Amino acid sequence: MSMRIINVKASHSKDKGYLGHVEVGMDGHKSTYEVTLQSDDSRNWNYSLNFAKESGSEEEIEQLEDLIEEDDDVFNALVDAVLDKVSK
Repeated sequence: MSMRIINVKASHSKDKGYLGHVEVGMDGHKSTYEVTLQSDDSRNWNYSLNFAKESGSEEEIEQLEDLIEEDDDVFNALVDAVLDKVSK
């Protein structure tokens, strides 16, 4: 199962820290997803996962959530995408 990053929107301010919205797709999934990431200090990150457009399969979104939770490389790729966008 492979995740691909489609689009990244991100911002940073001293008051609100880092905020990123990463649209991702998964091979074989009909829906795309939005992962919202937030950090005050760029070290400790919180995230939420939603469908990017219309609702889709609950089973498929749970597969992506499991991947994000279990694979540090996947989570780090999302964080890196946000930090990369902010630094440009």
